Amino acid sequence: MIVKPVITPTEAAAKVREGDALMVGGFLGCGSPHSIIEALKERDLKRLTLICNDTGIHDLKTGRVEGVGHLVAKAQFKKIQCSHIGLNGETQRQMNSGETDVELIPQGTLAERVRAGGVGLGGILTPTGLGTEVEQGKQVITVGDKLFLLELPLKADVALVKAKKADRAGNLVYSATARNFNPLIAMAASLVIAEVEEIVEIGEIDPDEVHTPSIFVDCLVQAVRLEA
Repeated sequence: MIVKPVITPTEAAAKVREGDALMVGGFLGCGSPHSIIEALKERDLKRLTLICNDTGIHDLKTGRVEGVGHLVAKAQFKKIQCSHIGLNGETQRQMNSGETDVELIPQGTLAERVRAGGVGLGGILTPTGLGTEVEQGKQVITVGDKLFLLELPLKADVALVKAKKADRAGNLVYSATARNFNPLIAMAASLVIAEVEEIVEIGEIDPDEVHTPSIFVDCLVQAVRLEA
């Protein structure tokens, strides 16, 4: 197996370029690569596209910000494709003002579009969204006596995932529900950077425990414990 390089969060953030499409794992911050997000926050990158389950948390009243909400707060995205913005008031403000193009995608459809991108499908067929605003501008296909929307695959330039453990080859193990979107986005990007809590030697992870095989992972980042 090829040993994957272990880089710092700052080095990981430097691999994201202006205008990139960026996939980030996590579900309201659970399973998000917080160390890399903090490093990205320090860069002045703009015009990024975010593909993520949600945009983290940003309470405009208390000032509490979590997850990719830090990047939204710095207006680093020109477009966001996600399923939930209910806990991020800044995302809502940017969407309503027209500052950021926000595409709200039903969660199951989002997951399947990412999966389609990862496994090389031309798209997926789903009845979700028929007869609603979701249908606008999309092709409707009849299969038998049922109608479906054709939803196109999603891919990214860079995917940032968070895992509980990795070996030096890049095999990843996620922790419980922190797995969420991470395995999907790890298959759907040209460059995959995994932030991990623990790095072990090759052979120390049982193959049956591997959630993301090493072939999908390009770099590892040792997670930095952030102050509360």
